[in-house]
Amino acid sequence: MFGKTKVKIVFTVVLSLLALMIVTLSTIYLSSRAAMRNENDEMLMTYIGLYDPENQREDFDKEDPPPLEHDNLFSEFPGMMQGKGHMRNEPGFRLSTFYSVAYSESGEIISINNGNNGLQSENTLLEIASAALERKKETGTYGSIYYRVADKDGYTLVAMIDGTIGDKNLELLFKQMLMIGAAAVAVLLAISVIVARIIVRPLEENDIRQKRFVSDAGHELKTPVAVISANSELLRREIGDSEWLDNIDYENSRMSDLIKQLLMLSKAENEKIPKETLDFSKLVNGEALPFESLAFEKGKTIISETENGIFVEGSQNQLRQLISVLLDNALSHGTGTVIYLSLKSERHFACLSVANESDPLDDEQLAHIFDRFYRTDEARKGEDSHYGLGLSIAHAVASAHGGQIRADYKNGKAVFTVLIPKK
Repeated sequence: MFGKTKVKIVFTVVLSLLALMIVTLSTIYLSSRAAMRNENDEMLMTYIGLYDPENQREDFDKEDPPPLEHDNLFSEFPGMMQGKGHMRNEPGFRLSTFYSVAYSESGEIISINNGNNGLQSENTLLEIASAALERKKETGTYGSIYYRVADKDGYTLVAMIDGTIGDKNLELLFKQMLMIGAAAVAVLLAISVIVARIIVRPLEENDIRQKRFVSDAGHELKTPVAVISANSELLRREIGDSEWLDNIDYENSRMSDLIKQLLMLSKAENEKIPKETLDFSKLVNGEALPFESLAFEKGKTIISETENGIFVEGSQNQLRQLISVLLDNALSHGTGTVIYLSLKSERHFACLSVANESDPLDDEQLAHIFDRFYRTDEARKGEDSHYGLGLSIAHAVASAHGGQIRADYKNGKAVFTVLIPKK
């Protein structure tokens, strides 16, 4: 039980960190890409503003003309006019590679500028420019190329900037953040495991003390109960039958049953059970037979549907006890006349189900139905030999066999389902 609690704590912590990391990385990545896109777009707008189709150099190997006395626009960018502006003086703008394709109003190509380095062929630039015009969007990307379409005086300009370096840097940044995030998750996972153990340890110790108390109290109470029974028998021989002695015997018998159930619960929860291969189908059918007689006496019927050849590994006594608890619970608390017993194979599990008509059970009752001493019919407490421990014993037996048990309320029926791993 506490192992699952530890797992839940670790899972919650790690999942929270993963969610936070994903949100943080996504925010950083998207904001960085948006900032880079805005910067590229601003540089393209500057480039477009300085572009002059009549000042395109065709010989890129010629020595650049000397700079003018005033702020000269970079000779390394062909086709740019002299002008002023903060962007053109930025190192990023000076180091960027620009391309452009200019179209006349009739759609003819006026000029193609493939940059100083000639990294992109004219055919590639024409393909990108054509795609940009077909998209009918003012800005966009084509691979690592960022473009902007602008209508100039008498022509249309598709200006492009190579964003390969920026994209690579952004990709590298993202990979580094992922590596750092993965390392942080690994470290926090180790820390959360330690913290989970520290948090759960007091609960485990308290649970151990409670179980030890139940076991010790059960064994200690066996002696006075036996003494009371013996004294009652001696008094009955001396004075004969008596209403008071009958009452003593009745209450002593109830106390004896309670002690037996407490010891059974303690054994199911604490002791390591000896396991053997069992024919669970025969076990269920054999345990159901005596309950059919009890059901007949109460005017009820047990309808069994059991699949043959289902084998499990476990304790025969405890599994008999599990079946007995569920059938006894159905006979004692069911409101109808029919009890449904089913055993079938579901993948890797033997699925045992007991259903009976019942008073409505809400979610709160279903959540506590396997708790010790819990009873849904509060008004009937103390009237019979049921103390709210039977289903606790069933839950302990199922857990001890590596299985699970659940309670549901469907279509007016209380349904108890047990899953035990098959052999």
